[in-house]
Amino acid sequence: MTPTARPTAAVNASRTDMRVRSRRRRLLRDGLSKSVVFTFLLIFGISFALPLFWMISTSLKTNEQLVSIRPIWIPNPIRWSNYTRAVESMNFLEQTRNTLTVCFLALAGQVVSSSLAGYGFSRVNWRGREIVFILVLTTMMLPGQVTMIPLFIVFRNLHWIDTLKPLFVPSMLGAAFYIFLFRQFFLALPSELNDAARIDGCNEFAIYWRIILPLSKPVIATVALFTFLTHWNDFQGPLIYLQSADRYTLSLGLQVFSGRSSMDMTALMAATALVSLPAILLFFFTQRTFIQGIALTGLKA
Repeated sequence: MTPTARPTAAVNASRTDMRVRSRRRRLLRDGLSKSVVFTFLLIFGISFALPLFWMISTSLKTNEQLVSIRPIWIPNPIRWSNYTRAVESMNFLEQTRNTLTVCFLALAGQVVSSSLAGYGFSRVNWRGREIVFILVLTTMMLPGQVTMIPLFIVFRNLHWIDTLKPLFVPSMLGAAFYIFLFRQFFLALPSELNDAARIDGCNEFAIYWRIILPLSKPVIATVALFTFLTHWNDFQGPLIYLQSADRYTLSLGLQVFSGRSSMDMTALMAATALVSLPAILLFFFTQRTFIQGIALTGLKA
């Protein structure tokens, strides 16, 4: 080896060693950052899950375990009879039927009406379309308290008070936020689909029903999930419009039950768990579709 080759080899080895050490430092720094973020998210998640776990634990305890000075996280023995007592005292099955009726009718009406409006604002060219769409969006700034009394007067004149109709009929007329979601998603679809369908002799409704809607499963799932959860947890609407106990929904029935059973905390926690868990599980198992639908609605302005 020549004398000039020795320094070159040493320099290359030094550079290689520096690159290795730099890579190790970067990997160590990335690992520490991820560990900190993971630890923070774990603590944050536990802080949110802890009340839910305590609610379920309380719903399975005996009265002696409930008033124990030392917190009991895992009840022993487990009292499943608390759920039976809550179902019987709350008239749970009838209220579940009323709630599901409202949820599914509102879901179907919201998807159809909002998708039709979104199609008109995105795929059909007509004069003043953008102005009307802006006016629709401005209704999102109108708080519900402003329209509460006028809507009550309208439904009273229609003789719909103490019926389920005020809870789901407004959803059949569309909502500005859901119209916006459908419009944004439809704008991301190629316009050539409409042109090809018109060449085949399809009118606008046929294009909407046969071409556009089957391609819109993510946004349909998002709107359906939003609508279902909103009406499942709705308390204000049933409180205003429902008067008869046989027409109560779960949210209103739970409030009435809590007033009657304020001293029976185990049955109250069991009823709360029965009302809350379906919505939690639904969102947990559909969160991938929900996030995908939200992401895809912003592809094109």
